Amino acid sequence: MGLTVALALRGVIRPRLALDLIRMVWAFRARYWYRRFPFLPLPPRTYMQWRMYTAYGDERAVPPLDDVVRFARWRREVMRL
Repeated sequence: MGLTVALALRGVIRPRLALDLIRMVWAFRARYWYRRFPFLPLPPRTYMQWRMYTAYGDERAVPPLDDVVRFARWRREVMRL
């Protein structure tokens, strides 16, 4: 939860970053998220565990704030969003 709050605060300060983060979250959403409770566009838990394991070697890792910000910016620049 701390990471989410920190990213939200950074997004308030930098609107372009907020847009990058929203686009990133939307890209990671589960298919048919609107059919399952809690009806939120969240990524599948197993997918996120796999991502954390491949990135940090621990499926329960919480990425550092700067890593998430850099990835969101990188994604925008590479995908030209």
